Amino acid sequence: MEGVVAAQLPSGLYAVTVEGARVTAHIGGGVEKNFVRVLVGDRVVVELTPRDLTRGRIVRKL
Repeated sequence: MEGVVAAQLPSGLYAVTVEGARVTAHIGGGVEKNFVRVLVGDRVVVELTPRDLTRGRIVRKL
């Protein structure tokens, strides 16, 4: 799902707004390995966990 980074949280977490809902996400392996910097206001693609829809992983920066 596409979303916008709303805030940078401690411990490498980000608050991402997805379709009006707030999701707490961390950076996925491919983005982290290539040192892509994620800033507040960036559009990102987030994978949500099937068990808890308030947690996810940032897969790509748009």
